[in-house]
Amino acid sequence: MVTHIHRDYSFRRKLIYLLLAIKYFSMKYFGILILIMNSIYAFSQDKPYYYEIPANPESYSAANVAARMVDGVGFRYFWATEGLRKEDLEWSPGEKSRSSFNTLEHIMGLTSVLLNAVRQVPNENNANPTPLTYEEMRAKTLDNLKQSSDILKMADADLNKYKMIFKNGERTNEFPFWNLVNGPIADALWHIGQVVSFRRSSGNPFPNGVSVLQGIKRD
Repeated sequence: MVTHIHRDYSFRRKLIYLLLAIKYFSMKYFGILILIMNSIYAFSQDKPYYYEIPANPESYSAANVAARMVDGVGFRYFWATEGLRKEDLEWSPGEKSRSSFNTLEHIMGLTSVLLNAVRQVPNENNANPTPLTYEEMRAKTLDNLKQSSDILKMADADLNKYKMIFKNGERTNEFPFWNLVNGPIADALWHIGQVVSFRRSSGNPFPNGVSVLQGIKRD
């Protein structure tokens, strides 16, 4: 009788240990699962700017339409330059043609002209620009576009004030915002299309799921 009671107690003790172990490991891995889920959620909520086109302005105005054009450039540029490899950056259609990297340098310059215009700052020749990596150049270009769009979306935005000013020594040339539209903004879109074409030729086509009409990326 004593032996039976002892065996029963031993069995219950082992069962309790087993249940405690299951509880411990369940809590441990449950916590890990929660961390993973939180990380996935945080990532989904922290998409880079121009991963999607920003929300529409609440009203139509000349400046808001201009800002939307800039956002369209930003969205297209983001995905045209996403995931470019060394061989993509070096690719060009011919010896006398720009490579993809050179084209990205030119696009960055165009966005700098745009940003200077809305900041009402003249463009001055820089004989010795600081060389940038692809990543630095891409980040600067996207930031130039975002800042330009933000200024254009301001309540007191006035396109009449945003002139392209080119200063070379004592010589200065000025152009109205109209020329920004058919000049740097349209030119940037032109060259972004070239980058898309070049990356396809180098074996790394434009990412799937990107809708330039809706301004979204379908995952």
